Amino acid sequence: MRSLRLCFMLLLVLAMAAPNPVLSADEPAVAQGEKVAAAERAPSAGSETGRGEGFEPEAEATRGPEIPGTFGPLVTDTAIPMDKGKFAVQPTFGYSVVLDGFSPHWGRNSTDGDSKSFGMEWKFTYGLIENMEVFVVIPYVHNWTDYDGASANCGGLADINLTLKYRLVEETASLPTVTALFATDFPTGKCDNLNAHNLGADAIGGGAYVFTAGFNVSKYIAPFVVYANLWYSMQTAYKDDDGHQYPGDFVTINLAAEYPIIDKWFALLELTSYWGGGRLFGPDTNVPHEALVSIIPAIEYMATEHFSLALGLNVDLIGKNADATIGPLFSMVYAF
Repeated sequence: MRSLRLCFMLLLVLAMAAPNPVLSADEPAVAQGEKVAAAERAPSAGSETGRGEGFEPEAEATRGPEIPGTFGPLVTDTAIPMDKGKFAVQPTFGYSVVLDGFSPHWGRNSTDGDSKSFGMEWKFTYGLIENMEVFVVIPYVHNWTDYDGASANCGGLADINLTLKYRLVEETASLPTVTALFATDFPTGKCDNLNAHNLGADAIGGGAYVFTAGFNVSKYIAPFVVYANLWYSMQTAYKDDDGHQYPGDFVTINLAAEYPIIDKWFALLELTSYWGGGRLFGPDTNVPHEALVSIIPAIEYMATEHFSLALGLNVDLIGKNADATIGPLFSMVYAF
């Protein structure tokens, strides 16, 4: 009997020491609640749209305060295409003054005359299909030249551009948006039969068809939105008043970053460049190789979700066989 009594007491102590099954069931519920609360604190994914629609990255790297949308840089091209069926129009105005000329050896030479130029580009963008946009750029250029006591000015349609962009990679926490680009410049601007009395002011077009292929990249790295372009362009031969010309191919490298200042205002900095070389196909080039590196500090104001304005200053830093210019840029975007 005593042995039974001891066994009973031992079982009672073990039962009291065992974990409470109800409490054990509650513990996972508390942990799940914390996960739900954490999920609720995470920002919801914004819609990724192309230039003319604003930009709200979906990547996990955007966790934190939400930033206003942005329409992108002034010159550097964006990577995220327009949504299917959406449309945007963007006029850009630029005025440049030639300060010097870059020599073939990257030096600066004083120009003998005084040259100025006004440019106005109208860009029309349309979301053709999912992940693909098409845009056309129609430019107007007006030049003023003063040389040796004589002056002239002339304006007209410059070379029209048609571009297709297709998104290959959608942005994630670790990957940027990557877009393939294919473009053609049409020689619609005047480059031959020039009037000597116009002092070269009527030379508005490049004369060649230009075929371009490359990639655009963008990524939100809080608090910056960064962009990059890498393009390769081939130019066809053409004939002007000096005879047959065989211009070289060239590479375009653009970099840009946007930084939110205060509500609806963004600071923007761009580094744009092109680098001329030889030709992959056809005769060797008989046109001097050109190169130019420029910087553009700018500011952007997002007036509404569909309308934006940007103002910047383009300054040519270094180059060869090209003009060294400075001048303001002003652009507006309206999305439908």
